[in-house]
Amino acid sequence: MPELPEVEVTRMGIAPHIEGRTIVRMVVRQPQLRWRIEPALIKQLKNAQIMQTARRGKYLALLCACENGSHGALLIHLGMSGSLRIVENTAAPQKHDHVDWVFATHTLRYHDPRRFGAVLWHDLADGDWQTHPRLCGLGMEPFDVRFDATYIYQTTRSIKQSIKVSLLSGKWVVGVGNIYASEVLFLCGIHPEKPTCALTRAECRKLAQHIPQLLQSAIERGGSTLKDFVNSDGNTGYFQMNFNVYDRSGAPCVRCKTPITRMVQAQRATYFCPKCQK
Repeated sequence: MPELPEVEVTRMGIAPHIEGRTIVRMVVRQPQLRWRIEPALIKQLKNAQIMQTARRGKYLALLCACENGSHGALLIHLGMSGSLRIVENTAAPQKHDHVDWVFATHTLRYHDPRRFGAVLWHDLADGDWQTHPRLCGLGMEPFDVRFDATYIYQTTRSIKQSIKVSLLSGKWVVGVGNIYASEVLFLCGIHPEKPTCALTRAECRKLAQHIPQLLQSAIERGGSTLKDFVNSDGNTGYFQMNFNVYDRSGAPCVRCKTPITRMVQAQRATYFCPKCQK
């Protein structure tokens, strides 16, 4: 599943090709994604200009000025297997190419084999796009200047879930998906089953340091090439070459040489070092 770094890499890849550009037409081949694409959206986006791209959690936002004078945000979630690519207007659609946003010289194409992604619309007359029902309950962005040890400590006092499961929930910080949760807990020396409410202030300081550092490092390396992720050029990321524990069950710990352990939490695989993360 594309996580925050992969979504941000996608945003940075498509932004130069679509910001300030006008959508000539929107083509929907398969409207039935996680939520059905509203037919009215095709008319709404005809001749709309994309003013800016943004991201909230794992959602991409394309801020649009529409031909009828309204303004809104096109919200795109890549789901389990989605990707956005810039292709030539003459490029024939392939299997699982469900949506095109056609510009004068090129096309932004949405590809999603599992169809668990989403294409939604938020009219800014209804409020800021971050108030959309799918976004308003998300936790703090890890790159927010307010994301510090004090925030983490105060926010997690009542959370009894294990820290690994709590990170995945996105309720107090967004973007730390399954891959990066295992990695950041290793960097912090925190056992993945530790109750979130039992985090010490020192552990909160480590999380405040390593979460943004790890995600920024992954962004700079183009994300992780697991499952179906590719960036806007169709190329794969290579952050997985830097994994310390993820998908390394039985391999020696990079610090102490103890075999890495795999277990399942909330139906997701967790990897950790039983010696470094007691």
